[in-house]
Amino acid sequence: MQGVLDGVRVLDFGRFIAGPWCAALLGDFGADVIRVEKIDGGEDRFISKISDKDGAGAMFLQVNRNKRCLTLDPTTAEGRDIQQRLISTADIVVANMPQRALETLGLDYASLTAVRPDIILVSNTCFGTTGPYGRKLGFDGLAQAMCGNMHLTGTPEEPMKSYSPWVDFGTASLCALGAVVALMARQQTGRGQEVQGALVSTALTTASPALIEQAVRAPNRVATGNRGQLNAPSDVFATKDGHIMVLVIGQPMYARWASLLGEEHWLEDERFATDDERGEHGELFSARMAQWCEERTTKEALSDLDAARVPAGPVYNPQQALDDTHLREAGFFEHLDYPGAPGPAPLTTTPVRLLETPGRIRTRAPLLGEHTDEILGTLGYSAEEIGQMRSARVV
Repeated sequence: MQGVLDGVRVLDFGRFIAGPWCAALLGDFGADVIRVEKIDGGEDRFISKISDKDGAGAMFLQVNRNKRCLTLDPTTAEGRDIQQRLISTADIVVANMPQRALETLGLDYASLTAVRPDIILVSNTCFGTTGPYGRKLGFDGLAQAMCGNMHLTGTPEEPMKSYSPWVDFGTASLCALGAVVALMARQQTGRGQEVQGALVSTALTTASPALIEQAVRAPNRVATGNRGQLNAPSDVFATKDGHIMVLVIGQPMYARWASLLGEEHWLEDERFATDDERGEHGELFSARMAQWCEERTTKEALSDLDAARVPAGPVYNPQQALDDTHLREAGFFEHLDYPGAPGPAPLTTTPVRLLETPGRIRTRAPLLGEHTDEILGTLGYSAEEIGQMRSARVV
């Protein structure tokens, strides 16, 4: 099946998540993505080791599928020549690194357009490129900390970061959107442009309702653990054999919940007239829901809540998520072998579904330098030249 982005070449100079996942999403929809990597491998290749063959890690397998890998030292004269030839063939360059590093490596927008005038550069940083923090380094966790999210997560005594790097993945997704829009703009104008993402921008966007409320009404909210503050019940509850999450939002759902728990008189209580007001009394609702849940197994509680059409779900550990029948059968995972891994890796499939032109996983993540000879050959280098450059550690 032909992909929407067939014929589009992407050079991925990214590292960790925000750059590589952006490029992987473009690859899911058919782009030819070349990962340009350090000769000894990027640091992001080896996090959460999966493979006994080359040490490749779990994150690397997820965010580098559908790519070919070229190893390169662009600080050498020969390496810079290879990079220039590659750039001349590319539509998009993805590089999530500071402006200073882009300039040093010849990957800043001015340098790229000197080679190919209509090229698109997708860059992202932690704090953006302007303002007092424009050259400050940072990662996902800093963005979580500085957007207000950690303050409102956990407890007042212990702000809590999310284990999963949602800021990185969100920024990558937004940058992929930006890349596609820039391609559409180029079709109209013939000109490329730079697409800039920032981890803090993604985090602030996600946290924006709390920021807007604070600016306008100044409620000075503090964390309340898993208990929500804008509706109720909204919390995690212990059952006889596990935990479940329950979320009640809106009057019809609240009425069904009250009927299920035998608390119909609460529907007439003026204190609980709206979601916001129920949220203000969240401790009372959580206490009542906790009492109901502790008398039931997880299966029993979820069955009754589902029958009442009250949203609820189990709190899973990673293995339980992998074993869930729906998550397996709905097509959210695709299992791919990787050399040296003791078993297939369950990669998540393209997280947005286009029913006419779907994204798909075509190939596993590449071994280090797996396609170096192939790519260099298409750029006009002979086998002898490639061998000499490999001996000199140019590639």
